[in-house]
Amino acid sequence: MPDPIIFISHHQVKAGKLEELREYTQAGMPLIEAGKPGTVVMLAYLNQDNSEISFFHLFPNAQAMDDHLQGADDRSQSAYEYLKPKSFEIYGKPSERALEMMRRQAKQLGMDLRVDPGYLSGFIRPQSG
Repeated sequence: MPDPIIFISHHQVKAGKLEELREYTQAGMPLIEAGKPGTVVMLAYLNQDNSEISFFHLFPNAQAMDDHLQGADDRSQSAYEYLKPKSFEIYGKPSERALEMMRRQAKQLGMDLRVDPGYLSGFIRPQSG
């Protein structure tokens, strides 16, 4: 199995935008699910007081992450109506193109980018059923 990649983005929910954010994510997730078949997992979680949201992505390999990032600038600009980015985390080895894109975006937004490339071991359980 190629090394999987986990990408996590953390964001502040803009004041008064929580309900619009809920609608946006609920409408957008099926589109991403249908249009990005290499994205194995994409989940969104709110913190306890609904002031922050984190998105978790799992890709089986660097190519799947590259495919997911196609059109990401447009998706991000739409999402930033409701969110203020705080930080990005990448676990695994994305392509150089993806890594440069994430570094550039983190720098433009003035936020942290954590990259831990050293996949050690683990498994991805296929969906049962």
